[in-house]
Amino acid sequence: MFKKYQLRSYNFRLVILLIVTSVYGIAVINSADSSYTIKQCAGLLLSLFVMVVVSLIDYNWLLRFYWIMYALNFVLLVLVLALGSESKGAQRWINIGGFRFQPSELTKILLIMFTAKLISLYKDRLNTARFLIVLAVLLLVPIALILMQPNLSTTILLALILFTIIFCAGLSYRIMGIALLCIVPVTIILGIYISNPNQKLLKDYQRNRIMTFFEPENNEDGAYQQKYSVQAIGSGQLSGKGYNNDATTSVKNGNFVSEPQTDFIFAIIGEELGFVGCCGVIFLLLLIVIQCILIGLKAKDTGGRIICGGVAALIGIQSFINISVATLILPNTGLSLPFVSYGLTSVVCFFMGIGLVLNVGLQPNKYQ
Repeated sequence: MFKKYQLRSYNFRLVILLIVTSVYGIAVINSADSSYTIKQCAGLLLSLFVMVVVSLIDYNWLLRFYWIMYALNFVLLVLVLALGSESKGAQRWINIGGFRFQPSELTKILLIMFTAKLISLYKDRLNTARFLIVLAVLLLVPIALILMQPNLSTTILLALILFTIIFCAGLSYRIMGIALLCIVPVTIILGIYISNPNQKLLKDYQRNRIMTFFEPENNEDGAYQQKYSVQAIGSGQLSGKGYNNDATTSVKNGNFVSEPQTDFIFAIIGEELGFVGCCGVIFLLLLIVIQCILIGLKAKDTGGRIICGGVAALIGIQSFINISVATLILPNTGLSLPFVSYGLTSVVCFFMGIGLVLNVGLQPNKYQ
């Protein structure tokens, strides 16, 4: 379980990047809604503790329990549907005392670990139809449970992460080509079906978000969140209006930005810190992703490489989606900005993923 590690192998660059990014996030959260500041500070301290503990546990020892992880994840997702608390039309949380826990955040880490172990055990069968079908069925079960909450954004995010993992593990281009040939027409057919007001596949609010993106002129009521987000970012110009300013022209101060401490925190960064502030947070997140990839390249085995690639994909793809929503490049999804947005479950799970990456870095391939 625990091994003797050399302190010099610990990636302090990654730890420093995480702390800087998280402190950056706490500062912006304080400006967006100061009532969340203390909770986020406490969440950061807890997350750092979890990260250090996880980073010192041999990841190969943890991967031995991959079926237990899968079963635990399944039970938690079923409990959400059976006993979870509902908010804004979605049932995604479990109340534990005075704390709300969102199992779908933990699912992101557990599925990365489960997939890493399964592929490392059967990597010589990765490009066989039988293995891919079994893997797809196993992964679709938790993804379907998340979709039923409903949580379409996390469903799509998980699909993209898992596809990235499988591709990085050595999926053949031929299979990828066949998959794309199937996905493209299915996506077009689904798009046409969803555009029908009488469709039964999505909840009304999910359909409205998508239709608002493609037809904002016909759905002005649903477009106000992203419209004001873009307005806030644009009004910040190069250097912003100033941190925690009290300007009457502020979109944030007028309470026009919805969920400023979570989903649309990038809008607050854009308005108060400007283009420079936006580039700063993007650069920090990019450096974190690069560090995860570099550690993965030096991993001693397939499981370690997939864990690093999966965590890098999680941070990179979720960051891209959140920023794209805030800038009206993608439809509204409700995903947080990693290490920056408020959310205790989210930040603890992200740091847990980084803890796994750090442990992979403590056990590099000695022959490279």
